[in-house]
Amino acid sequence: MTEGILRRERGIADLADEYDVIVVGAGPAGLSAATTLAEAKARTLLVDENQTPGGQIYRAVTLAQPVDRQRLGEEYWRGRIIAEDFLRSAAEYAPAASAWSIQPLQNEVGRTIGHEVGLSSNGMARLIRARQVVLATGALERPFPIPGWTLPGVMTAGAAQIALKTSTLVPSGKVVIAGTGPLLYLLAAQLIEAGATVSAVLDTTPRENWLRAFRHAPGFLVSPYLAKGLRLLGTVQRRTRVIRWVSALAAEGEGGLREVTWRTDGREHRMPADLLLLHQGVVPNVNFSNAAGCAHEWDKTQLTFRPRVDEWSASSVVGLSLAGDGTGIGGAEAAAIQGRIAGLGCASQLGLIAPAERDRSAVPLRNSLARAMRGRRFLDELYRPGKAFRVPQDSDTIVCRCEEISVGQIRASVNAGAGGPNQMKVFLRCGMGPCQGRLCGLTVTELIADERSRHPSEIGYYRLRFPIKPLKLRELAALPQTETAKVAVLADLADTHHSADLNERKPQ
Repeated sequence: MTEGILRRERGIADLADEYDVIVVGAGPAGLSAATTLAEAKARTLLVDENQTPGGQIYRAVTLAQPVDRQRLGEEYWRGRIIAEDFLRSAAEYAPAASAWSIQPLQNEVGRTIGHEVGLSSNGMARLIRARQVVLATGALERPFPIPGWTLPGVMTAGAAQIALKTSTLVPSGKVVIAGTGPLLYLLAAQLIEAGATVSAVLDTTPRENWLRAFRHAPGFLVSPYLAKGLRLLGTVQRRTRVIRWVSALAAEGEGGLREVTWRTDGREHRMPADLLLLHQGVVPNVNFSNAAGCAHEWDKTQLTFRPRVDEWSASSVVGLSLAGDGTGIGGAEAAAIQGRIAGLGCASQLGLIAPAERDRSAVPLRNSLARAMRGRRFLDELYRPGKAFRVPQDSDTIVCRCEEISVGQIRASVNAGAGGPNQMKVFLRCGMGPCQGRLCGLTVTELIADERSRHPSEIGYYRLRFPIKPLKLRELAALPQTETAKVAVLADLADTHHSADLNERKPQ
């Protein structure tokens, strides 16, 4: 199997000029979509920013050793099967490659016949054509702006998990984990198992969430989430201190983290800490789908924007499908199934399988998806982040880390006439830094909505432009000087020089 895997790995210079399908992202959704398409005889390319398949949830799973099985858990280990199924398929694999643009290809009558995807790796960039594209860009952690979250010694829980999975790095000193969501307890258990000193878990889940979630308890009680959740809670509670009903949180220190302060039941507490890990759930990574022009909508349960897709994962853009947590948070198992369904949809569009065969193959997948999603609504309602942590009230709290823009500055720009995130760029550079709004977008939307007493769906999100990832000058120089290449690279030029767009474009 190893020889076959190595034979199908491609450096960017060795890629073909055109494929039937390009899949972006090698998490459970992307791996499953690529495997399904390869089984349908589609010439498929999977583009992966990482060196090995797995995405965030199954990061470095093909390199994991048996000892990792106990430390990281059976859920992580199951990702190895998904990755190995892909590696045994005929799909081509481009690791350590970034996709930074996608532009439609049209025929002489203006009909979209495919897309051209901008890729870069090792100082080289290319534009590769595909008849269909599947975006499986997954999720990212919801912004968690608290006083002091930019101090050295404060990280996201996801960053600590990446270090643990890829390099077996275990934090030293006193570790405090704070926030809400299942990952909070999963990471605590993994770090404790790896030998870290977790001083406390500060749970910010609001009390009122329990009543709202209770209505969805029947589905949760018959789901696999129940047993896994009880096991995690038991492990963490036996081995560290769990403090619930935290209503305020801050990191303090001069030049670096020294203490964590929090409030429960009206009383303030503090604890020395060397590392604070923050997490309040994950949200769809919509940067690529937003820049590609896909229609989006506000998810009132998960409190985030997500792209609209049909029953076969097709977006509002012809030839562009979306699968996995990038369309709404459902977890790794659901993402893998959604990837399969997206693959069937694309294969049918390409004429590789008949609609009747596609429909028959999808029946067991949809049944499995319904089982995987059972109990999800309970978790969404229970771990809904409190407004105080989504919409910070302290005017000095930094919201945009890239440009160091504070809550007070954002509220002042609204009072000065900014109606939404894009118009706000007249006054501030919020969202124009390297992260392109990943760490501030939702906070900015909700802050403006709060200041204007409007719903987030009325405020909208940043209007994003390609390239969505930083490019090196030598990578730009390597591109052919075609009109498509110029559009892919320079689409953001107008937005950079004329950052004000008085006609806010909101996700639909």
